Amino acid sequence: MSLSCIIIDDEPNAVNLLEILVHQTTQWELKGKCYDALEAMAFLKKNKVDFIFLDINMPQLTGMELAAILPKETKIVFTTAYSEYAAESYTFQTIDYLLKPITLKRFISSTQKIEAYFGNKEVIQSTAPSTPDKEYFFVKSGKTLSRIRLEDILYFEGEKEYVRLVTNTGQLLIYRRLKDIEEQLPLPFVRVHNSYIVNTKQLEKFQDNHIYIAGKQIPVSEKFKGDFMAVIQQRMF
Repeated sequence: MSLSCIIIDDEPNAVNLLEILVHQTTQWELKGKCYDALEAMAFLKKNKVDFIFLDINMPQLTGMELAAILPKETKIVFTTAYSEYAAESYTFQTIDYLLKPITLKRFISSTQKIEAYFGNKEVIQSTAPSTPDKEYFFVKSGKTLSRIRLEDILYFEGEKEYVRLVTNTGQLLIYRRLKDIEEQLPLPFVRVHNSYIVNTKQLEKFQDNHIYIAGKQIPVSEKFKGDFMAVIQQRMF
């Protein structure tokens, strides 16, 4: 997919790494490299790009401060060593939140998410295969095989060698690993914790790093917060 971007980061090594990753894994046009916020503002006044890679910890103006004064339609991929800004970052037009050091695997996952954001329907999301035709699953619990509609599922909870599937009407214990179930689920199901996969369509609210679904408080770990917030941001005013 053809996209254009710039890198904004005061660390030359970080800029060089992103430049290499962009050239080696995408067909994107890297239009520029800026080493502080003022340079970036001047560049963006004269040049249009699809999105920006934006570091948070920079002199003069931080990435968060720059994001707050850029046009609201500016699409952002934050790149930072600080996980504590993840939730705040999605108050902007944020596509992804990359934690440094950025690995090749994580960057490729991000490229898929970025291209999907810009309308490439064929991109497969890194978190789960795209399976829009799957409206239900048959679930084996003990000796019983039950037909479960995806829309009725609230969340999955890992319990050692079992997974607890919770629906609007009851619960089932499944002798499967949570990771195996995650690989079969389409969006809107998102992994938010080592022990939880949630149906974001059933989400009531997100507060203080916790999700609330049908009265259940579910923690969101830093490991999975970025992917979770990327899904939520798509439906955020």
